[in-house]
Amino acid sequence: MATISLGIIMHGITGRMGYNQHLVRSILAIREQGGLLLRNGDRLMPEPILVGRNVDKIEAVARKHGLTRTTTDLDSALADPNNKIFFDAGSTQMRVALLRKAIEAGKHVYCEKPISETLEEALSVASLAEERGVKNGVVQDKLYLPGLRKIALLKDSGFFGRILSVRGEFGYWVFEGDWGVAAQRPSWNYRAADGGGMILDMLPHWRYVLDNLFGEVKAVSCYAATHIQSRVDENGEVYQADADDAAYSTFELEGGIVAHINSSWAVRVRRDDLVTFQVDGTHGSAVCGLTKCWTQHRVNTPKPVWNPDQPQTIDFYRTWDEVPETQVFDNGFKAQWEDYLRYVVEDAPWKFTLREGAKGVQLAELAHKSWKERRWVNVPSLAGSVARKVA
Repeated sequence: MATISLGIIMHGITGRMGYNQHLVRSILAIREQGGLLLRNGDRLMPEPILVGRNVDKIEAVARKHGLTRTTTDLDSALADPNNKIFFDAGSTQMRVALLRKAIEAGKHVYCEKPISETLEEALSVASLAEERGVKNGVVQDKLYLPGLRKIALLKDSGFFGRILSVRGEFGYWVFEGDWGVAAQRPSWNYRAADGGGMILDMLPHWRYVLDNLFGEVKAVSCYAATHIQSRVDENGEVYQADADDAAYSTFELEGGIVAHINSSWAVRVRRDDLVTFQVDGTHGSAVCGLTKCWTQHRVNTPKPVWNPDQPQTIDFYRTWDEVPETQVFDNGFKAQWEDYLRYVVEDAPWKFTLREGAKGVQLAELAHKSWKERRWVNVPSLAGSVARKVA
């Protein structure tokens, strides 16, 4: 059987997410396993070319991992017919222009979310990809997490009965940097002018999680805040943090399901993981984190009685059962990369297109509207939509 080389232009791989998840744990991991096995027995071998503005950074990454292809000239990389895919994990503000250039060069495209800062731009680039006939995709990694895959398994098995509600808790304390502990996230996350903010960062995630696992989002009510208004950047300089660092959102889903997700970089964690979801149904409930999942069926549900004058006698944690590890889950980013590569090479099933990514941008935009106007906002369908501003 043959080994097929596939050139992939990778932009934004010197950042934390681009380097760790997409380069090292996805593309390089696929190479280390001998390539991606295709249906016909051939193996697909990704051949990355690292692209960036800082030649020292990209060459250092290449040397570390034995890669030979780097360039600061994106145009030359796009002109090479051996490079079939363009991938971007850089800044959101640069993404639309980069995707447009790659699409117009005839490349298939794959990128991190959000795909843009506005729905108008997101629909514009999605429409361009459709018009040019290039295969396109957006990272929707949370669906590949072991914890949420176990939730999906429970749902498919009918465990929940009729799902009533979903509750999510996401976040952790991001240090301010002003008293001896450096911040663990980049400063641009907290500057509105640089595309920062919790709503734009996380609500696109919640859109695809809710849509794909529980029901299409029909309406949103969101209140956000900038709890920490002064932070210290990477150079030790104090700056004004004017982007929202917390978002408290309630969603109406198809079928009458209610979802509420708190997202905050100003919260201290006392739960099982940095993100947890609880799903309650008529027949059973489940709670998951990134990897683990616990269930409580209706026959195992305790019967507490409210009595504030007596210490609680039930250990509620002990009344839940952990879902056993019945299969091995690969790195979620790598698993989605493999699905995307099969989509490009074999025309395998694929639903995570740029238009799906536009739904996440839409929800973030409408959540901002809800926050500003202090009201519920309906989420209209994007089926067949072209680039236009949301009223």
